[in-house]
Amino acid sequence: MSNSKKEVLDRIKTITGVKPKFLEVDLKDSLLCDVVFRENKDIDAVIHFAAHKAVSESVEKPLKYYQNNLYALINTLVSMEQYGINNLIFSSSATVYGNPKTLPITERTETQRPFSSYGNTKKIAEEIIEDVINANSEASAISLRYFNPIGAHESGLIGELPSGIPNNLMPYITQTAAGVRDKLMVFGNDYPTKDGTAIRDYIHVVDLAHAHVISLKRLLDKKQGNSFEIFNLGTGKGYSVLEVIAAFESVIERPLNYEITNRRSGDVPQLFADISLAKDKLGWKAKHDLLNMIDSAWKWEQNIREEQNQVKN
Repeated sequence: MSNSKKEVLDRIKTITGVKPKFLEVDLKDSLLCDVVFRENKDIDAVIHFAAHKAVSESVEKPLKYYQNNLYALINTLVSMEQYGINNLIFSSSATVYGNPKTLPITERTETQRPFSSYGNTKKIAEEIIEDVINANSEASAISLRYFNPIGAHESGLIGELPSGIPNNLMPYITQTAAGVRDKLMVFGNDYPTKDGTAIRDYIHVVDLAHAHVISLKRLLDKKQGNSFEIFNLGTGKGYSVLEVIAAFESVIERPLNYEITNRRSGDVPQLFADISLAKDKLGWKAKHDLLNMIDSAWKWEQNIREEQNQVKN
């Protein structure tokens, strides 16, 4: 619960009709992690999302990231092995590619020492998973390398609501437009890109969720090409920070208050994906364009602020 609220469970039930079983456990605690698996005998697979993910914070607090992101994974893998659970989907990141020499990035692009401790935890985690899979002929895993997830569910009931000042671009934009933040800080305009701001491949969170469902079915149906597969998840198109701001302004039909400031530690100039492997092997591709992503994020932001105002009043 470091960056989320239990109320999300009720929102999931409203959308799906099913309230997920929820156990509040710190996976860094190996004994508590073991209890989860020991007391739930019907687990067929694990989708592991548990990680801190703020790039700039990870540069400032590397031990916090290594401790949380790697201990939680290792304890989960130990419990999976202990209780015979052999299917894993891992939440990875495009940051494992470091500052790539060629674009777009394919799964064959060489991974490098990332510029942030966050990225390095993902790179190390993939190596740990690969070693575990190689040592167990029954085990299989899929690592999904996210590019930049944004957007919210079309209902406006679930979206990104980070604690404190957002580290990701879209909630920073929407909170600025909603008046929660005075202005958006744009970190650097001197990158070697078309307008000097960093370029990223943005993907709608719902498209990302669909990729997980497809990947899970691939694991459970034993359809993998090999026991450890890796897929890029993006749209294949990169947008600069200023392009995203302009697109957002076109959606809300008013200017956004922003300021150019210094580069942020750990960021690289450009990251965008070649998604042909996911399309070929998973039969998956992103369906939502940038305006869809922005529109859903803004709808969520408006809804959550209206709810908060009603509570205050």
